[in-house]
Amino acid sequence: MTSTIDPIPLPARAALFLDFDGTLAPIAPRPQDVRVPEWVLPVLGELTTSLQGALAIVSGRPISEIDAMLYPMVLPVAGIHGAELRRPDGRMEHHYAVPPAGVDASARALVLAHPGLMLEVKAAGLVMHYRARPDLELLCKQVLHAALAEAGTEAAATWEWLDGHAGIELKQRRVSKGRALEVFLSMLPFRGRVPVYVGDDVTDEDGINVAQAAGGSGVRVGPGATVARHRLADPAAVGRWLAQAVAVQQGVDS
Repeated sequence: MTSTIDPIPLPARAALFLDFDGTLAPIAPRPQDVRVPEWVLPVLGELTTSLQGALAIVSGRPISEIDAMLYPMVLPVAGIHGAELRRPDGRMEHHYAVPPAGVDASARALVLAHPGLMLEVKAAGLVMHYRARPDLELLCKQVLHAALAEAGTEAAATWEWLDGHAGIELKQRRVSKGRALEVFLSMLPFRGRVPVYVGDDVTDEDGINVAQAAGGSGVRVGPGATVARHRLADPAAVGRWLAQAVAVQQGVDS
């Protein structure tokens, strides 16, 4: 699908869902190196108020990391692609699982054998980062896909590999950003609003699909094939777009 360069104005009764890395904050060589731009907290605060709380973060990061990045804000969040979910009322849902032992062992062996690779272990999966060693992308994918296949049919039915920005992530098939979006849309204050999903990665396409199927919009940040009907260049462009949405909302309220 061809995306327009700029997204439509944010609907007055939008339910806004935002990815984090690559959408609100520029991607860094390592996840721990990411820095949140100065505009993020004030703009998200204004939008949370004007949208009557219908704003959530949907990320591959754990909720604890999102909270640390956005402190002191405490928002509804889907973390680890929906394996963690904090509802608007603060209640938590968890869908944790331990990756197959053979896959974990293969990933650790790759890191030991090849300096520059980084393994990120999550409560519901793992990520192999090869940003510092792009020459090892093919090797990582071959070894890790083979390890999951060797783990057996039940493991293959439970887990899947997702390509991301300079990394490959193992996640449960039963969780996704799209499913997290469906959960949020079933409850107040999101229910009955027009969903707008903004994300920059392959893992965000499920969320974009769900938003558009529900009569809303998807916005892809950066390059790459997408089902989204709209596109923004980078996190800075996201910031300008959201700041404009704040100005419009304040004008409506005044």
